Amino acid sequence: MADPTTDIPSYWDRYIQGITPQEPEEVSPPALEWTQYPGHGPGPELLGEPSTALELGFGRGNAVAALASRGINATGVDVSPVAVRTARERWEHLGAEFHHADVVEFLASTTRRWEAIHSIWGAAWFTDPAVLFPLVYDRLEPGGRFVFSHAPAVPGSYGVQGMYGAGFNGRRVWVYRWAHEPEEWEDILTGHGFARVRVWEEAAPEPDHVGTVIGVAGR
Repeated sequence: MADPTTDIPSYWDRYIQGITPQEPEEVSPPALEWTQYPGHGPGPELLGEPSTALELGFGRGNAVAALASRGINATGVDVSPVAVRTARERWEHLGAEFHHADVVEFLASTTRRWEAIHSIWGAAWFTDPAVLFPLVYDRLEPGGRFVFSHAPAVPGSYGVQGMYGAGFNGRRVWVYRWAHEPEEWEDILTGHGFARVRVWEEAAPEPDHVGTVIGVAGR
């Protein structure tokens, strides 16, 4: 049997290329939003009033840019070289800082701390919480907040979930995601030392549409 193969950076490179518009970007950065429905749900108030913020898996870099435009020292880290290059070209003029690295390696190697660490449909969904959450806790300033959002679990299907990123007739490239009900996410966060924990499913703007799991926890 052939050895398993995966290429996570290339997977995310293709993703970023697929969602990046070909036309020039808007002049002003977009709003920071947690759900997949523009204009729906909570905004940056979930982060409190930080002076420093770090996004794990920033994608297009829009949320980092939105925070930087508000005068926050905003940093992002992403495993995709394309994401980093695109975000720097688009938003670095705002003072936003973008790093190319695996989020686990980045958090494990840095000595910096942030008042807010967040993940919007990003690395908190695609990284084992048993590995990621202790690192996030260590990199938060006392009193800081960790906020994340992603899709809710499919009922009856929990824990690590695998998917083939290149489809069923391409190279064997896969990614993992972690799925839990909000109550289980709360238990996981509390078990890693977080306080003031709240996780809920934000309902979609239309009935029977997919909602958004949002978690807020403090150090």
